[in-house]
Amino acid sequence: MATAPYRIEGATGAWEVVIGLEVHAQVTSEAKLFSGAATAFGAEPNAQVSLVDAAMPGMLPVPNGECIRQAVRTGMAIEAKINKWSRFDRKNYFYADLPQGYQISQLYHPIVGEGALEIELEDGETKTLGIERIHVEQDAGKLMHDQHPTRSYVDLNRSGVALMEIVSRPDMRSPAEAGAYLTKLRAILRYVGSCDGNMDQGSMRADVNVSVRKPGDAFGTRTETKNVNSIRFVMQAIEHEAKRQIAVIEDGGKIVQETRLFNPDTGTTRSMRSKEDAHDYRYFPDPDLLPLVLDDAFLAECRASLPELPDAKRARYEAQGISAYQAKVLTSDVDIARWFDTLLEAGAKPVAAANWVSSELFGALNRLGKEIGESPVSATQAAELLALVADGTLSGTLSKQVFEIMLETGADPSRIVEERGLKQTSDTGAIEAVIADVLAKNPGQLEQYRGGKEALFGFFVGQTMKAMGGKANPAVVNELLKKALG
Repeated sequence: MATAPYRIEGATGAWEVVIGLEVHAQVTSEAKLFSGAATAFGAEPNAQVSLVDAAMPGMLPVPNGECIRQAVRTGMAIEAKINKWSRFDRKNYFYADLPQGYQISQLYHPIVGEGALEIELEDGETKTLGIERIHVEQDAGKLMHDQHPTRSYVDLNRSGVALMEIVSRPDMRSPAEAGAYLTKLRAILRYVGSCDGNMDQGSMRADVNVSVRKPGDAFGTRTETKNVNSIRFVMQAIEHEAKRQIAVIEDGGKIVQETRLFNPDTGTTRSMRSKEDAHDYRYFPDPDLLPLVLDDAFLAECRASLPELPDAKRARYEAQGISAYQAKVLTSDVDIARWFDTLLEAGAKPVAAANWVSSELFGALNRLGKEIGESPVSATQAAELLALVADGTLSGTLSKQVFEIMLETGADPSRIVEERGLKQTSDTGAIEAVIADVLAKNPGQLEQYRGGKEALFGFFVGQTMKAMGGKANPAVVNELLKKALG
């Protein structure tokens, strides 16, 4: 059953929200787009600035081939059209953090054309969202207003950093769809390795375009909320901005095309400046840069370098018997997927591995406040632990004990089993002796069981396992108890 469309109720009835996102993703590269300056996060202000980045006279830009390669690979990952011929343009505007007085971007001939992204919503429905283009551009610097009571300082470390601007079609109709789109896009970028997706560090951020209309009407006037740096904040900004626009229209006002800023502390947006159009920037081809011309060999290398992407990996996991839900969780993040693939490559059975990772490993990491990349237990150690369960060396209870010791010490499971004597026993003689003792100590329960209260069978299993410190093979215990109880 299809879910009802997202609507916001106003004084005059229901309104529909129209959303488009422009995602700025910092390209994974050790150098900037047109210079050799470093791009590492957290450096001292102005410590990573070349003469090109600072726009010293006579300095000419030279394109970084790795940045171009990463943009092409990203386009291929969303099955977009790759343009063999593209061109850089100058976007002219004055701002104190823009040393050149213009930004080198791509307006008329982007490197990547139309593509699409399929998202899955919470109710399991899927929706295909259009992507208009991906173009490559250089970032501006950063103004710092909190360093001095009366002055602003400029940090040019980001000046010239390579960005991919990924521009969606206005196909999203709810905050949830926008959240699903960003989540999926971020996962793909991280799988491809073209962006680390660290939104809190600013290496992925979104400009949020929102308009409202009565269902079925033409598009309304949109506003653009700039540089929102978390998926949750994007969803909040959409909801607030849509409600604000509805209130303005219903009060008899008009929406002004403008740029706005989001305040995460209050969950509100405020006006920043009137929205510019392309002609305000006086775009023209950059005279210092030749057009980019990509040959077939370069494109073939880019395609061959792509990893298995989330949707394909998820389908592979499901084909191995893993549940759809677990497959979705295991492929949601590239670090989780790589860890799990290593676990499978080390010999773990897919279904047992998925169950163990979803319950035991994730539970332990959550308790420790660690990401999977920080796990004290490696994937190969986990495979060894699961193998010890599979061959009967460890029971489920014992495996939990061993796992806790692994988390504390980092030791291999076989060594822990050997040193601490935690091996499961299938010695029928020893188990039979314990069963006889348990039955002798519990004559009342034995009489009730033989009188027809068969639910007490679990009581005798528990008592036997307890007496043997959890080391007895449960299957053997069950079999021998059935014989002893008659």
